[in-house]
Amino acid sequence: MLDATIREQLSQYLTNLKQPIVLTVYVDDSAKSKELHALANDVAELSDKVSTQTESGEAGRIPRLQVSPAGETSRVAFAGIPMGHEFTSFVLALLQAGGHPSKEDQALLAQIGTLDQRLDFVSYISLSCQNCPAVVQALNLMAALNPNITHTMVDGGLFPQEVEERNILAVPAVYLNDELFGQGRMSLSDILAKLDTTSDSELAESLNAKEPFDVLVVGGGPAGAASAIYAARKGIRTGVLAERFGGQVADTMAIENFISVAATDGPKLVRDLEQHVKEYDVDVNTGVRATHLEPAEQPGGYSTVTLDNGAQLKSKAIILSTGARWREMNVPGEHEYRGKGVAYCPHCDGPLFKGKKVAVIGGGNSGIEAAIDLAKIVDHVTVLEFSDVLRADEVLIRKARSLKNIEIIMQAQTTEVVGDGQRVTGLRYTDRQSGDSHDIELAGIFVQIGLVPNTEWLKGAVELSQHGEIIIDERGQTSALGVFGAGDATTVPYKQIIIAMGAGATASLGAFDYLIRSSDND
Repeated sequence: MLDATIREQLSQYLTNLKQPIVLTVYVDDSAKSKELHALANDVAELSDKVSTQTESGEAGRIPRLQVSPAGETSRVAFAGIPMGHEFTSFVLALLQAGGHPSKEDQALLAQIGTLDQRLDFVSYISLSCQNCPAVVQALNLMAALNPNITHTMVDGGLFPQEVEERNILAVPAVYLNDELFGQGRMSLSDILAKLDTTSDSELAESLNAKEPFDVLVVGGGPAGAASAIYAARKGIRTGVLAERFGGQVADTMAIENFISVAATDGPKLVRDLEQHVKEYDVDVNTGVRATHLEPAEQPGGYSTVTLDNGAQLKSKAIILSTGARWREMNVPGEHEYRGKGVAYCPHCDGPLFKGKKVAVIGGGNSGIEAAIDLAKIVDHVTVLEFSDVLRADEVLIRKARSLKNIEIIMQAQTTEVVGDGQRVTGLRYTDRQSGDSHDIELAGIFVQIGLVPNTEWLKGAVELSQHGEIIIDERGQTSALGVFGAGDATTVPYKQIIIAMGAGATASLGAFDYLIRSSDND
């Protein structure tokens, strides 16, 4: 089941087990049951602290693997084969059951322990979803630490009838006590904030109590991480504010143009970025969103950032690296059917449309790559491109045109998402050449039409371009005193990870130079 390299790596991880654990496997005669049973046996062979037991019959979801400390009732289960992106979730569950301490923020760990109500979580995922592991790992940790909590991960591809009955068309989808709790990527702090209604005010109080920073970075993507590292290395008080660490990169699959790294993926790069930042004395605050900026009125003065929970943080220099988000079509039905057939991540939600007809909106690299990937799963892909030319790389276009189940329609303007009230049933588009309107029957629509900068909250504080980008100079300086910008939210022309990192370093050095000059003027 596990190759030699993975076995060797896992064997090293399992040396961190401090107490015996038991893997209970529920199986039948299916091939997937045999695969899961082989995985459990492989793991048990690598450590004398791991044992397995097998149960047969029709009890609950099968195949299913439960992880528990020896002698305790299991509270963590995997309904499916925890491989792909979820293999890390499985390894962490083993370590947590074996008593290895979590590296999560101590305040969050303490908050988990205060939850005194019964919480039974079920998360529906796909093994190709890069956003799902963050949710699975957060819920597994909560279950491992608090006896009032259970969590079962369900691979939607193995339990299609259950997915169909619950009308799940986007992952991760989390249910709490049989009611929908949330969809999409959620961090541990996000989940706890939804459960603990007092946590938001407590977080605001703790943020308000923080001393002013020398440099405060708003955004936790590649630009923000580079900014924080360069600032911290100067020995100045540095902070980071981010809704989630990694930003848009966390939703990226293959990364093959990051110089010196032949190939990696978004989630791994995000983990490496976060680990690198935390090697320095940086005050990282996630699960918060900036809503207002009040720039300093004079050199050496403090700028103020207001957050969505009402807290305010002050800093002598601000670096704005808020990144971008997927652009929406802004047509009738899009919001109504978001998560019900309208999707923005083909890797995450594609497996839920196996054997069905779908559309991809957009003919750039993202759109054509999505079409090629989806063609391996779904029955048919229709690509709708607004222009009369495809903007994707020629190698991708040739690949897409070679696939028999991909159809590309040019000069097509999507005008409406059509559904039955529960899920998408089709879309309507206008042929821009003839003016004729056409309907397409399908089950899913994947929107891949570019990015929008996350800068609405900055209007009036810094000068923005006609596209909403933060206007910066060669040092990253914005129009506001002591405020700098970096990455995809700015007017830097090419939106690439490596360029964002360089821009983050530039902005940080620009901010440091500003601080020195401001102190000289004091």
